Amino acid sequence: MNVCFRVDSSRWIGTGHVMRCLVLAEQLQLNGAEVTFVCRRLPGDLTGFIENRGYGLRTLPSLQSTDQKHYFQWFRANWKLDAMQTINFIRKKQIDWLIIDHYAIDEKWEQFTKPYANQIMVIDDLADRPHNCKVLLDQNFYPNSQKRYEHLVGPQTIMLLGPKYFLLREEFKFVRQRERDGSVTRILISFGGSDPTKETLKALKAVQCLNNTECIIDVVIGKSNLDYVSIKSICADNPNIRLHYQIDYIAELMAKADLSIGAGGSTTWERCYLSLPAITIETAENQSEILYSLSKLGAVYHLGTSEDVDEKDIARAVKKLMENPCVLQKMIKSLKEIMKDFESGLAVRQLLGGSRDE
Repeated sequence: MNVCFRVDSSRWIGTGHVMRCLVLAEQLQLNGAEVTFVCRRLPGDLTGFIENRGYGLRTLPSLQSTDQKHYFQWFRANWKLDAMQTINFIRKKQIDWLIIDHYAIDEKWEQFTKPYANQIMVIDDLADRPHNCKVLLDQNFYPNSQKRYEHLVGPQTIMLLGPKYFLLREEFKFVRQRERDGSVTRILISFGGSDPTKETLKALKAVQCLNNTECIIDVVIGKSNLDYVSIKSICADNPNIRLHYQIDYIAELMAKADLSIGAGGSTTWERCYLSLPAITIETAENQSEILYSLSKLGAVYHLGTSEDVDEKDIARAVKKLMENPCVLQKMIKSLKEIMKDFESGLAVRQLLGGSRDE
C-alpha cells in the first residue's frame, strides 16, 4: 500500500501536525505501507526531521512571505497551484491513501487531487471548512463532536472522532505509568518545538518567583525556539532547572513530572494518556475550544490566552496547585476518565479496515 502525506510545518505553524502524521506513518509502515511526505519548504520546517526518520520526501518550492498569517493567505489564493504541484508527484505513483493534515486545505483542493489517489483521509480539529474525503480523523475531545462535522462532510465519510483514536507516539507505549498523590516535587515546562509566543520564558520566570529550589523543573524546547540562548542562561543559573533540547524522551519526562505547564495541541492528549495534570495557556486559536472543554471537566487548570497571561498568573497557579493536592487529585481522576476508551492503533485499524465508527 502506498501512502502519501500532505503536511507543512515552519517556525510558526505545523510542528504538531507533522508529529501526529509521523505517528500514523510509523504505524502504517509497520503494517507494510510505503510512506512518502509532500511538504513545502518553509523557515524552521521539519523536512530534515522527516527524512532522518527514513521516509520519502518531496519538497515544494519555498515562499517569500512565510509567517503564519501571510502563508495561509498565500495558500488560499493559490490552492490550485499547490494541488497541481502535489499532483505532479503523486501521479507518478499508485497512491492508495492521500492523507492531508493542513488547515488551509479544504474540499476544493481535495476534489482537484481526488482522481490521483484511491482514497483521501483528512486529519482536522477545526471543523471550519468542508471536506471531500473517505475518512476524517479528529482525535480531540469536544462535546457533541459528531455535530461539528455534520454539514462539512458527505454521509459516506467515515468519522473517527475523539481521544480513543489518539495517535500515540511509540515512546509513550513503553513508558511506565505511575500513580500520583497530588504532591508536586517535579514540574515539566513544555510548549512545543518553536514556542513563537515565548511561553517558556514566562513559565521559567514564574517558577523562579516561587523560590522553591527543592522542586525539580524540566524545560523542553526544540531547535526552532528562537529564545534558546536566554532559556539556556536561566537554566544554567538555577541548579534545580534542567534544560532538554530537541529530545526524543518527552514521555519519560512526563511520566516523572507531577505537574506540567504547557499549551494545547497534540501534547494535550499525551498528558492525558499519562494522567499528568497541567496548567495550560492557549497559544493558538485552534486550541481554544479544546482547552475550554477540558477546563469545564476539571482536567486542566486553564489560565486563558497567551496575550492575557503573564508570569505572575502562572506563578499564582503553580503555588495554588502545590498547596492543594486535592485539586490535583481531582484533575488526575478526570484525565483517566477522558482516556478510558483509548486503544493504541485504533485509528490505523479503522483506516485499513474501512469500518465505520459506532
